This record gives sequence, C-alpha cells and structure tokens, in this order.
Amino acid sequence: MKSLILAGAAALALCTPAVAEIVVQDAYARSSMMGAKTGAAFMVIENTGDEDDRLVSASSDAAMKVELHTHIADDNGIMRMVEVEEGFAVPAHSQHLLQRGGDHVMFMGLTAPFEQDKRVTVTLTFEKAGEMVVEIPVDLERRPMHNMQHGTMGGMKMQNGAMSN
Repeated sequence: MKSLILAGAAALALCTPAVAEIVVQDAYARSSMMGAKTGAAFMVIENTGDEDDRLVSASSDAAMKVELHTHIADDNGIMRMVEVEEGFAVPAHSQHLLQRGGDHVMFMGLTAPFEQDKRVTVTLTFEKAGEMVVEIPVDLERRPMHNMQHGTMGGMKMQNGAMSN
C-alpha cells in the first residue's frame, strides 16, 4: 500500500504542469507633461519559469482606462499607437521589453497627474501566472534608451536586469 501511495505521488508530480514565474524589473511610468491626461508605463517582464505566458491586461486606479499598446507604422510610414488586444507573449526563460516607441502599458484619462517620484499601482494580469500588483515609480526625467530592441541595446544584452556584452 505504501509503495502504491508513493507511486501515485510520483505520477502526480510528473503530471503537474510547469509554472510561468514572472518577474518585473526596471519599471517606470511617465506622462508627456504635467497635467497630461495620458501616461505610460515601461518595464522588463521576465519569465523565469518553464512555461510560456502572456500579459493579457493591465488595470489601475490611476486612469479611467488602461490598455496594452504598441507603435506600428501605417501605409504612409507614420507611426501610431494601437491597442494590442491579444497582449504580449513572455516566453519561458526569456523576457519581453515594454519600452518607449514600442510595447507599453497605456493610461488614458489619468485620475491625477503623474508626479516625479510618486508611485502608480498597476495590476498586471497574465494568462497563466495570474494577477501581479506592482508599484511603479514615476520618472518624468528618464531618457529613452535608443536602439533597445527585445533585450539588446547596440551590442549590449539585457540579462537578469543588467546590461552585458
């Protein structure tokens, strides 16, 4: 009987699905100017788990509406922001970069101005990892990191939140 229980426990352990483990790093929020009605949040979302996941939505009391957005070029080459209804994939053992000029969390109808060094509470909802509440600092002074695409910045790679060659 004891060996039957141990065999059942071992089988159950093998059947347990891999878990997506999400870590948010280097997050900051900003609005284009004081008194603006819109703002955005940027961050590195890392999945340290063995299963792919997807950021499917975001919510916050800081705005009347919060959406996942990206920038795309229209037929005339003009960049415009659009909602990404399917969300952002975060593959296992990888990361997804939310950055200025690319994918980001968009706040529309701010309930109060984003003020330097204050914090914005945001709930990120992932397909598998579920909800994650993050406190995002407002940084109106941060400069965008040019040429930063999916973990690289001109020959530099993002690994565990740090730049390396």
